[in-house]
Amino acid sequence: MISLKKVIAIARKWKKMAGIGRRTISLPIISHRLADRGHFVVYSADKKRFVVPLAYLSNKIFKELFRMSEEEFGIPSDGPLTLPCDAAFMEYVVSVVQRSNSIELEKALLASCHLATASVSEGFNCHHLIMEST
Repeated sequence: MISLKKVIAIARKWKKMAGIGRRTISLPIISHRLADRGHFVVYSADKKRFVVPLAYLSNKIFKELFRMSEEEFGIPSDGPLTLPCDAAFMEYVVSVVQRSNSIELEKALLASCHLATASVSEGFNCHHLIMEST
């Protein structure tokens, strides 16, 4: 028969082991909060996170998206910067800016930005706009 002291010691050890497992599982992952050096973070209207190079700040498309974001959401004082387009449209914008396509494509994308904002605010996706602007 096991003594009471041994049973208490084993119970404490099990409790400690169980607590360690719970703590590691329940810890939040904070590594995604900060952007790498030379990048900034924006969110799409459907809450998808994008890490974008600082060089894109001077791009006309991003400037227009920021202006539209300020009109729709205001300037955030302590929260994330949210752009007024869905994730699919934002991925397309990033790919266009990355490839440095023609000025005509940028103009078409800027025009569709206004339509994309209207459709996002109404709850629709912008996939049709992406296909039309290419």
